[in-house]
This record gives sequence, C-alpha cells and structure tokens, in this order.
Amino acid sequence: IESFRERIQINGTYISEEDLAKELEPIRQLSDHDKIEHPTEFELITALAFAYFKHKQCDVIVLEVGLGGRFDATNVIDTPLASVITSISLDHTEILGDTIAKIAYEKCGIIKRNGVTITAPGQHPDALHVIQKTCSNQNNSLFSPELKNVKILSETIEGTTVLYNGQQLRIPLCGRHQICNFLTAFEVLSVVSKNGLPLSLQTAISGMEKVTFPARMECLCKEPLVLVDGAHNPAGISALADSIKRFFPNQPITVIMGILADKDYAICIQQIASLSSHFIALEPQNPRALALDDIRKIAEKYAKHTIACKTYQDALDKAYFLTRKNGAILICGSLYLAGPMRTLFQKK
Repeated sequence: IESFRERIQINGTYISEEDLAKELEPIRQLSDHDKIEHPTEFELITALAFAYFKHKQCDVIVLEVGLGGRFDATNVIDTPLASVITSISLDHTEILGDTIAKIAYEKCGIIKRNGVTITAPGQHPDALHVIQKTCSNQNNSLFSPELKNVKILSETIEGTTVLYNGQQLRIPLCGRHQICNFLTAFEVLSVVSKNGLPLSLQTAISGMEKVTFPARMECLCKEPLVLVDGAHNPAGISALADSIKRFFPNQPITVIMGILADKDYAICIQQIASLSSHFIALEPQNPRALALDDIRKIAEKYAKHTIACKTYQDALDKAYFLTRKNGAILICGSLYLAGPMRTLFQKK
C-alpha cells in the first residue's frame, strides 16, 4: 500500500531495507547470468522471500500467489499444510480466462497431491465444481465453512461479531464479505491445528481479533469520516457499495475515485458514482491508469455532481470543502490511488 517492504513480513514486521538489499544481491547475480531467461520482478521477489524466510528459520509461512496459481512463482513448493482458495470472481480475464470455471482451474493449480484444501463459503457453482473435481483428482480433503451456521450478533463500520457453530468470533473489519474471509481463515486454522501445527483455537481467535487491513474500508478519520478502500474489480467494488449502503444509507458521500484502464472500470465507476453526493475524478499515478476525462465522463452519467482534479492534494482539499459535517469522504478505485492518498492524508 505504502511500502514495497510490506510484501515480505515476519510476525507483522516488514523486511528491513538492509535485509532486502542483502538477500537481493546473490539473487541478482544469478538472474544476470546470460545462460538463463531473466526472471520477472515477481519471480525475483518470490525467490528473495524464500531465502529470507529460510535464513530467519520461520516455522510457518503464508504464501499469497501473485496471479492465478497454476503457473505462479510461489507454486514451486511441495504439498503445503493447506491450499486455500478464496472467493473467485472475474478478474485478470485476459490472462486467467474469461469464465469463472477457467479462472478456478488456474487457481486450483495450487492444490497438490495428498494435501488438504480449504475454500471460501458461497463459491460460484462453476468454481466449486472445478475445486471439488481437482481435490478428488489430487486426493485432497476439502473443507468449507457453512454460512448457514453463522448468526450475526452485531455489525458496525468498526467490525462484526458473529456466532459460528456456537463459537463467538469478533471480526474487526467492515463489511459482510469479511465474514466469508474470516470464516475461511478460521477453517484453515482449525484444519492445520489438527494436522500437526501446535496452535490452539483460542490463540487463533485472539489473533483474528487484532487483524488490521490497510486500505480496505479503512477509517482514517472520524470527524469528518474519511474512508479509503483499494477495491478495483466488480466483486470488490460491489462489496464496498454494499457496505456504504448498509452503514451510511442517508449520509452524503464525497467520492474520490481513480481506476486502472485494464479493469472492468465502467461497472465499477457506475456502482460508486451512483451512491455519491459529489464525485471527484482523479487519475492514479500509474502507466495503466484510466484517463481523467474518461473517468469523469462515465461518472457524469450516474453522479449528482462531478468534478475532475489533476493532483491528489487538490482532490483531497476539494473533498474537505464539499463534505458537510454529517458527510463522509470515500477514497477508492485502486490500490495505486489508495496508498499515496493514505500517505498524503496522514501527513495532513
């Protein structure tokens, strides 16, 4: 979001600049060898992370794939403690395929022989069919939380408390979509604790209560209310829109939004612009960014009032000027926008 070092962490602490340079040097020398195809940036960073975790003698490592799964650099590992498939939706279709089933096939490439797989509840039937078939072929046990066993006890912008199979869980993140994410994590911890990892469920529950998630319905300020969210595909934007409608049904929302041109941007802008009292179009500082005029033209079809700003500072100043005492500011559309705006806001 704000630092490259966020990608590699041990116990919540980013890799130091010194360790990053130290681990990169031998990998850089190997990658510059003229007899091999030069690795991509992500392949270099994955190799660096593996070396760093080994040198630090980590007991357990959580690897998140960069894209897809089947051909991802992280997928060179042997059968893991658990393979985890979170909610699958249409994204990166030019690489992973243009249907849910095709994307699920690529994701299922992380399911290894004689392993254990956990999948998020509420998967699309086409995705679930592929996951079940792959687990059967690879002799995997498949686990998935049951949403019917969930009872919501309370929910606010600061999080949700649920009862799941008689166990009370506190989810310190906003939005009902986070219930599915947390139940998936809870199921993973339940499974691996039974498969050799010395972890009590009470420890897991206590840890989950302390979770923070920068730039995902993150509250930066309460007066006025300032929220930042990096959702950038239709599924993520839909979850964001649902949270806005649920928690701020009658509150004027000043939106600052920018998005990348290789996303399904029209439907994303439509969903958020239609909820705004004022919409501020802003172009993320990224070569793949959707042009400012394109954002504005789409937003004008759905927003009550639309403004275009050329700088992050100008957009933030305009948003403060337009936001009433009972209003809120929402910064959204891209992590490439959320990170710099988050940094700028904290300096302000």
